[in-house]
Amino acid sequence: MVTGRLRVVIVKLHLYIGLTLGLLFVLMGLTGTVIAWRDELDARLNPDLLVSSAPVALPVTPAVVQAVTKRLAEPGYGRPNLLMLPNSTEGVFVAWYPVKGPDGVVAGRSRQVMVDPVTLEIKGERVWGEAGLSRQLLLPTVFHLHRYLLSGETGKTITGVGGMLLLLTVLLGVVAWWPKLRVRSILQAFRITHGGSWSRFNYSLHRAGGILAAPVLATIAFSGWYLNLPKWVTPMVASVMTVTPPAKHVSAAAPADARPLGAAQIMSAAQSQYPGATVTRISFPRKAGDAYEVRLRQPGEVRKDSGATRLWLDAWTGQRLGVRDPNDAPAGDIFLNWLFPLHTGEAFGLPGRLFITMFGLTPLMFAVTGVLIWWKRRRGHRRHIAKASQRASLRRA
Repeated sequence: MVTGRLRVVIVKLHLYIGLTLGLLFVLMGLTGTVIAWRDELDARLNPDLLVSSAPVALPVTPAVVQAVTKRLAEPGYGRPNLLMLPNSTEGVFVAWYPVKGPDGVVAGRSRQVMVDPVTLEIKGERVWGEAGLSRQLLLPTVFHLHRYLLSGETGKTITGVGGMLLLLTVLLGVVAWWPKLRVRSILQAFRITHGGSWSRFNYSLHRAGGILAAPVLATIAFSGWYLNLPKWVTPMVASVMTVTPPAKHVSAAAPADARPLGAAQIMSAAQSQYPGATVTRISFPRKAGDAYEVRLRQPGEVRKDSGATRLWLDAWTGQRLGVRDPNDAPAGDIFLNWLFPLHTGEAFGLPGRLFITMFGLTPLMFAVTGVLIWWKRRRGHRRHIAKASQRASLRRA
């Protein structure tokens, strides 16, 4: 049972966190509604860059991957760090390269080069991480505003801490809402009433709406905290569940006069181990000793876009060095694998994404109703002080 004094402290903490970070929560919600459809909106804004010249046969074959990497091997491009394969019949290949400046690689920015999978034409390029309002940069900018506040790792830390504090705010709100264990009190706590008073409607909407939204808000807050600050969250999960520790996968020493395997050979090696899966990304070795990392999507995975199966292969032999299989993972890995698709709504397909899109407006609703509740109480408190001061003056007179 929460005592009256403790409840006052909890309500004040809930209020002050909301007033201090309310704009951040609203910004995260509104930008989240947009980036839930980032790929689709980006393709519609930039069909010349992100839509293939003709329908693509899926899944893409190793022969097509080989042709694309050969096209990229021409002067001006070279081997990328990452190659993303088309995930729709109108998609393109996206090759990622580091952006280099006077002082070395520019953190947070990558050069994206788009290749048509049908004609092998270089459709164009852009710098991912560069802010702008042009057609090419608009959706990447919204994404970086949502995750990084356009401030790189500093912004990422701020949004991660914001997710942690949003989770705390939700939990405090649940405690503040908790009614007396009587049927009438419980029913009243879930009611949104008007009774001729807009302030009563506003308060009941904030209170009842808040408890109904609390499970989803808590999930989004916790997953956002994890996605931005995994080093904070993973140890907590590992303390109660089994989580696979990170491992560095190293290729064997280069055989004499040997050349590293190409992307097509690596793709074939990955498909031989997961014949029913679709290869979605190939990360290339960056330096001697590095391994290939292949991302795959197995049927039934909760990550319905790029998948969550990760396979590390030796750069010289294609031998498996390590794997993260979400269908054969300990409880902690399964829990963490669910957080991103829950955050984006993709865990439940189109209905989930539609729900997350609409739910992104709830921080704005709670911010407005919360400020109105605070303002009404503040005005009432001022009137009370003014009347008390007036009465004291009359007594002295």
